[in-house]
Amino acid sequence: MAEHTVTTSDGEMTDPAELRALYKITSEDVERIREFGEKAADHMDGVFVEFYEWLEEESWFEEFFTDEALLEHVKRQQHDYWRTFMIADVDELYIERRHVVGEVHARIGLPLNAYFAGMNTFQDLFASVLAEVLPIEHRAATLESMSKLMHLDSAIVAETYNHAFQDAMREQSESIMAMSTPVTEIWDGILFLPIVGLIDSHRAREVMDSTLSAIAETQAQIFILDISGVGVVDTAVANNMFRITRATKLMGCESIISGVSPAIAQTIVDLGIDVGVIRTTATMRDALALSFRQVGVEIAGTK
Repeated sequence: MAEHTVTTSDGEMTDPAELRALYKITSEDVERIREFGEKAADHMDGVFVEFYEWLEEESWFEEFFTDEALLEHVKRQQHDYWRTFMIADVDELYIERRHVVGEVHARIGLPLNAYFAGMNTFQDLFASVLAEVLPIEHRAATLESMSKLMHLDSAIVAETYNHAFQDAMREQSESIMAMSTPVTEIWDGILFLPIVGLIDSHRAREVMDSTLSAIAETQAQIFILDISGVGVVDTAVANNMFRITRATKLMGCESIISGVSPAIAQTIVDLGIDVGVIRTTATMRDALALSFRQVGVEIAGTK
């Protein structure tokens, strides 16, 4: 059967032959693993019994494996995992199955160190079986062959887990940013956007896109950007902030930056940033009062 290149979860390409070469898995290693698999077949039920006795003592057992139906499903999947391991046919299907293990661990939130601890436990259990079924002169070489393949498996699982975890964190971060920076029309013709945290270039683009879309939709005259929740202002943050307000001006919408603390004001001056004609206020109250006057709204108690 011809081998094909496998597309990993992060979009990279992994060739099975290159992967075998990377971990120095030879045809002799494959023969040793298969021989052990055949001779250890009658011992596998005992291996799994001992493994789950160990697992029940671990802290993550009650959190992830107390559901009986789930536990039975995991056991079936684990039997299949080690069945394919003992065949040692590292092809595209073998690699894909290891990717699935990493994705599942990441999806349910099972710590990656739980996988490594489990693999280490299986290695110890297999070593005990190996001592029973193989002549002493074959044991070291067989154990080394199995270690190579277990390292390959662990690398695939860990890489997939990390990519899946990073993707989940990025999606969560984007969702939080979207929720924490809504462009809101607080009055007819007045838009308001509070910024909390850091304004990096990626977030600045998202903020600008949502702000300009809101201006086009509402035909707003005033845009208030409140930065009282921005803890640190450096050159990049300040430039991103003023780039947003300059873009709104091109659409005929006057910008006001509110929440400019003495520390932020001093930082902007020290950085030598040209704020141009952008209007700033120390408080949100001042920004609102200024905005209402510009749209011709009089509020009782304001001057």
